[in-house]
Amino acid sequence: MSDSYRPIHRALVSVFHKEGIEVLAQAFKNAGTEVVSTGSTAKKLAELGVNVTPVEKVTGFPESLDGRVKTLDPHIHSGILADMTNPEHRSQLAELGIRPFDLVVVNLYPFADTVRSGADEAQDIEKIDIGGPSMIRGAAKNHASVAIITDPADYSLTATRVQNGEGFSLEERKWFAAKAFAQTASYDATIAGWTSSRWAKPQTLQSDAAQDSAGTEFAPTLSRTWDLAHTLRYGENPHQQAALYIDPLNQIGFAHAEQLGGKPMSYNNYVDADSAWRSVWDFAPAIAVAVVKHSNPCGLAIGATVAQAHRKAHACDPMSAYGGVIAANTRVSLEMAQQVKPIFTEVIVAPAYDEEALSLLQTKKNLRILRVANPPKTQRQLRQIDGGMLVQSKDMIDAPGDRSDTWQLVAGSAADDGTLRDLEFAWRAIRSVKSNAILIASDQATVGIGMGQVNRVDSSQLAVTRANTLADGANRTQGAVAASDAFFPFPDGFEILSNAGVKAVVQPGGSIRDEAVFESAKKAGVTMYVTGTRHFFH
Repeated sequence: MSDSYRPIHRALVSVFHKEGIEVLAQAFKNAGTEVVSTGSTAKKLAELGVNVTPVEKVTGFPESLDGRVKTLDPHIHSGILADMTNPEHRSQLAELGIRPFDLVVVNLYPFADTVRSGADEAQDIEKIDIGGPSMIRGAAKNHASVAIITDPADYSLTATRVQNGEGFSLEERKWFAAKAFAQTASYDATIAGWTSSRWAKPQTLQSDAAQDSAGTEFAPTLSRTWDLAHTLRYGENPHQQAALYIDPLNQIGFAHAEQLGGKPMSYNNYVDADSAWRSVWDFAPAIAVAVVKHSNPCGLAIGATVAQAHRKAHACDPMSAYGGVIAANTRVSLEMAQQVKPIFTEVIVAPAYDEEALSLLQTKKNLRILRVANPPKTQRQLRQIDGGMLVQSKDMIDAPGDRSDTWQLVAGSAADDGTLRDLEFAWRAIRSVKSNAILIASDQATVGIGMGQVNRVDSSQLAVTRANTLADGANRTQGAVAASDAFFPFPDGFEILSNAGVKAVVQPGGSIRDEAVFESAKKAGVTMYVTGTRHFFH
């Protein structure tokens, strides 16, 4: 056995969650390990036959303040932090009459569980662990002498090493220390996320207005944490590894979708279904259905019923809908399920399903059926880049220019009520389309979408082509409306739409050549509105 192994003669055990502790108790009994423990943990170990020394007997001070103070004492922390490779530390322990710990086993108060339970603020605060993280960090820092165990999954191995007298090697203690530091970092980040979302900087502390404004919106340090939910079969491609992590303070987001049928979700399924789920809620409270492929909608529609909305959305691009994702922002009816059944679909997501609809969809063994009870609520978007993270507020349909009563008419006659409704629909729908984006709509449904092109001319041509080659020869652009996610830099992109018969266009404006574009619309007799708001989506 290497000299770096340290046998375990004395252990400190303080755990909130007692599951699995039986295996440690048996090892402690068999090995005759001295065990110091706290409160309910000591009681549980004693019930399991362990000869336990209560922590107050070591500290000479009773547990106090409703358990807030138990282990915060030099008799405990000196035993944790003493570097037994250092002769001076060993000498000081002897002078103080303190025995060192070889093993510390701790898990923490369930702060995130308490928040998710809907507890009030005072209850949440009581579940902010103080002594536990202090013991963990102390033992992890002193891994040269102490093994720190924070994960019940490691109890069985620990029990074996206690019982056979081997203990852990230095390399093993370092690995456990790294795992422990990750846990306390995650725990603190969760608390920081909770406090930052609730405790805003008061007006009485505002000094420099510009600095405070920036500080309120974006903190100097971004503290976030996610917990591993499960690994995925692979990432975007089979040679990539992937996993799903979840926000510990959020149990209602899309990542917590309840799966009611079908194969396990893949990385691409999550990305596409999340895009579709967000798209349909842009139209609430209207009933909306989205059909998404590769994070782009190939159909979006509003309907009087969910079945009607699905028919209209699917009709936009039936070819691309093959192998796509369907999202609805209302309960899926049997009629809609009957429409979906013959279509090869990867995922369907909705807040609820009629019983007969769910039973029918479950006959499609490979169809992933998801139920998500709540609309999307995330207000920030994060995107990792090499060496850093980009953070922005979420693009919502909530800017002043998103309201049609603020739009400026720059060409043609004012739109009638029906045309204006279609323009409003097209403007909401364009938010979901990757830039450069052009969307053609009719009867509050997409009929042609041009997405992800490197210039607006190609996007315009793609939207027209898709509208008129996927409809059995029908001319779906004649009399339709269109939206552009950003300004037309030249008249050419707009002219492709007007030449195809589009009667009205909504776009942000803001180009140095706006007047040329407006003039082209006037000559074509096309109604044009500018919003002053852009909806790029990269």
